[in-house]
Amino acid sequence: MSNKLQEEAIYEAVIGLEVHIQLATKSKAFCYDSAQYGNKPNHHISPVSLGLPGALPLINQEVIKYAVKLGLAIGSVINKYNFFDRKNYFYADLPKGYQITQDNEPICKGGIIKIRLANGEQKNIILNRIHIEEDAGKSIHDIDDNCSLIDLNRAGVSLLEVVTEPILASGEEAAAYLTELRKLVRYLNICDGNMEEGSMRCDANVSIRLKGDKNLGNRCEVKNLNSIKNVHRAIEHEIGRQIKLTEAGVYIDQNTLNFDALTGITSVLRSKEMANDYRYFPEPDLLPLQLSDEYIEAIKSAMPELPEQLYNRFIKDFGLPHYDALLLTSDKNMAHYFLSITPWVKNYKAASNWVMGVIRSYLNEHSTTFDKFPISAKQIAELINKVDVGELTNNQAKEKVFVALLNHPTKNLNEILQQLNIVIETNTNTIESFIVAAINKFPDKVIEYNNGKKGVLGLFMGELMKISGGKIDPKNANKLLIEKLEKLK
Repeated sequence: MSNKLQEEAIYEAVIGLEVHIQLATKSKAFCYDSAQYGNKPNHHISPVSLGLPGALPLINQEVIKYAVKLGLAIGSVINKYNFFDRKNYFYADLPKGYQITQDNEPICKGGIIKIRLANGEQKNIILNRIHIEEDAGKSIHDIDDNCSLIDLNRAGVSLLEVVTEPILASGEEAAAYLTELRKLVRYLNICDGNMEEGSMRCDANVSIRLKGDKNLGNRCEVKNLNSIKNVHRAIEHEIGRQIKLTEAGVYIDQNTLNFDALTGITSVLRSKEMANDYRYFPEPDLLPLQLSDEYIEAIKSAMPELPEQLYNRFIKDFGLPHYDALLLTSDKNMAHYFLSITPWVKNYKAASNWVMGVIRSYLNEHSTTFDKFPISAKQIAELINKVDVGELTNNQAKEKVFVALLNHPTKNLNEILQQLNIVIETNTNTIESFIVAAINKFPDKVIEYNNGKKGVLGLFMGELMKISGGKIDPKNANKLLIEKLEKLK
């Protein structure tokens, strides 16, 4: 057995994730400053976000609502009595010298997010908590050679920190969890889930221990991972690094690490902070917040259908296979576009194929999304139905009619078919007259067919397509051709 296999057999990883979700609120968590992304540096600031003396915070009600929505979606216990705390530390992009957060009493406790792995295994990822906090500003190190610059537009932007229990065991599980969490916040419309723009940022706490050991090893925290792929890579590298150190008899210090996406390795930023380093104490400028049962119930009753619910419905109500249901629900807009087709069709699998295949490929090629797709669901449904009844072939629908609809999305489908002159002939008597003409042209080939040479069918079909101008369904025509030839034996 190789050293690597021996190591994998002896050790197991224990991983917990802390994910900061930037909420899609118009203003910041505790003031009226705009939370819009991408504007000029230091334009969305005020005395509150700058931490000026005498400036007092107030609670953004949308932040509370969004936190409750996420908690309800994952089955958390919603904390009805909320208060806020100050997390104290010094850094140049934290103007107040502290963040407003929740320490002892998070707004959501517990909860579960189900993940599916590549081998089909399912696992429940148990959450510890979801709490509200505000973001810090942004330090910029690559503009000036001599100075770091500070942009405080992000200071005070509303965040939810979603903390798992130390229950994940691999980079694959972490990536699957982040994929499900991102999908969930997008369905709930509380975050766009764009990790590259910082809308979701992940810190991974990684430790190893001997298999079967109940004690946790010293953990290292890999900070500010900005893509699901990098989370996977960083965790797998860190597991390997800790195993190598342990095998070499080196003590693993509890450090905060940086991950270099170019090299794929982690490096020490600083020693790991502990909770007492932050000197938490209650925020004196915000009153406690009491949530009523009626408030929580109103949010619950307005919740959208979530990915897991849709996944089960797609399988049960529409008879779709597991793969289709999983892919369709991976994108909220894709799932809803499929649903908008279903009232108009009976062939749900064909609808699924169109959404996952032709339409999705077009959107990917043009870097756009389902909510901006120009062809209406009803038009796609009509196209599917015409293929089903044999008035169009699949190739004609995809290669000609679909393209024409993209160019003229408001035109009536029948009008487009007339202009293209490709409506399939469905009259059996007409098709039979084409078959008779094709057979009469090659009487010697009829003899060959009767003698067992089935390959001549291709010749007859070619002539049929020529006579009909391509306006017949090849599958149906081939069936009728064989029936006619068999009668001539």
